[in-house]
Amino acid sequence: MTVLERLHLDKPFMAGLLILAVLSIVVLYSASAGEARVALGQGLRLMVGFGIMLAIAQIPPTQLARWSPYIYAVGLVLLIIVMIIGATGKGAQRWLNLGVLNFQPSEIMKIGVPMVVAYYFSRRSLPPRLPAIATAVTLMLVPTVLIARQPDLGTAILVMTSGVMVLFLAGINWRWMALMLGTFAASVPVAWAYLHDYQKQRILTLFSPEADPLGTGYHIIQSMIAVGSGGLYGKGWFNSTQTHLEYLPESSTDFVFAVFAEEFGLIGIFVMFAAYLFVVLRGLTIAFNAQDSYARLLAGSLTLTFFLYFFVNIGMVTGILPVVGVPLPIVSYGGSSLVTLMAGFGILMSIQTHRKIVQT
Repeated sequence: MTVLERLHLDKPFMAGLLILAVLSIVVLYSASAGEARVALGQGLRLMVGFGIMLAIAQIPPTQLARWSPYIYAVGLVLLIIVMIIGATGKGAQRWLNLGVLNFQPSEIMKIGVPMVVAYYFSRRSLPPRLPAIATAVTLMLVPTVLIARQPDLGTAILVMTSGVMVLFLAGINWRWMALMLGTFAASVPVAWAYLHDYQKQRILTLFSPEADPLGTGYHIIQSMIAVGSGGLYGKGWFNSTQTHLEYLPESSTDFVFAVFAEEFGLIGIFVMFAAYLFVVLRGLTIAFNAQDSYARLLAGSLTLTFFLYFFVNIGMVTGILPVVGVPLPIVSYGGSSLVTLMAGFGILMSIQTHRKIVQT
């Protein structure tokens, strides 16, 4: 048994994550105009994230299954507390002030929702029947509504989607899936009336960013200019004019991909996409080889949700999706979302390595 196996770490998965971590440090160092503080800060966050991943990887999937309802319940209670006494910033009440840091409980539900839905379905016959589907949808909707009220529509949609992924992988009848999609489509006009003005503006800006090039359309226009100007080979490391001339906002966080595309071009984009695709395929392989329905449903949901984060951020930066504040997973500068992702990867590591132990 190798050192990584003794630490319950999957070698291919670890390699893919390390490649993305290196890409993160490289692009953030340039995006911050050579500020070592930013690169070191991201390096520290990555170390903490990998530490959390390592700790969770030691927990057997059977124990994670037993903890699933409690993790969900704790996340739900914290969301209610945020609604009552949460800290407010930028017009949103999303954080709990813990003194030394602000904590965003909605991040817990990115893990808690797929865990509890997978736990619920693992104790019932599959494919699920209508009563089980209704219960699962309720488990998803409660935290989704609480998060949307903060307001944090982007995170609310991602939390709901993580649960829907479990529902899809559980083998839901296509008629019920079509009914759910039809209900969602029919509710869009009603939901529009409840959106905040800035949320409506983001959606409208998607279709016509040039209508307000110096206002709501500014982010998307500057981002598309950066991506397009990279060409085939890119302008080279530290040569992103959109970033260093300060045309591109949020260059270290939500729009870091635009910096990478301008500096490393289409070839660099292919390398980054290959690293993401490798991680996703490895995650799906772990899900396929999982030994029980709980591990299979949870691993599949976490992997597909990771892909969704990547897809939404790229779509947002290239102007094919509204700006919803979803960072590029692992690569963007940030703390809470990175910790959540690494916790999810720790679960995947646990599912894979404990499976090997049982087989031997």
